[in-house]
Amino acid sequence: MAKATWNGAVLAESEQTEVVEGNHYFPVDSLNREYFSDSDHHSSCPWKGTASYYNVVVEGETNQNAAWYYPEPKSAAENIKGYVAFWKGVQVEA
Repeated sequence: MAKATWNGAVLAESEQTEVVEGNHYFPVDSLNREYFSDSDHHSSCPWKGTASYYNVVVEGETNQNAAWYYPEPKSAAENIKGYVAFWKGVQVEA
């Protein structure tokens, strides 16, 4: 089972993740939504498309843009639609 944690909180846990470029993408329904707030940050990948971000908030501390997802991925990345990945100090154990 894969698990994403930050600041002592379990952000996501799932038996099934998609691994792309070394990142585990967790199904959106595996997120503990209490720790996520929307971000207005976006980035672009030539083959995946435009990424949107979430801030992760635990115990009053915010890790800005620590989770990302592709709401409308390009066809080559269709397998990660509805999935979220992490960085910026979030620990992912697989």
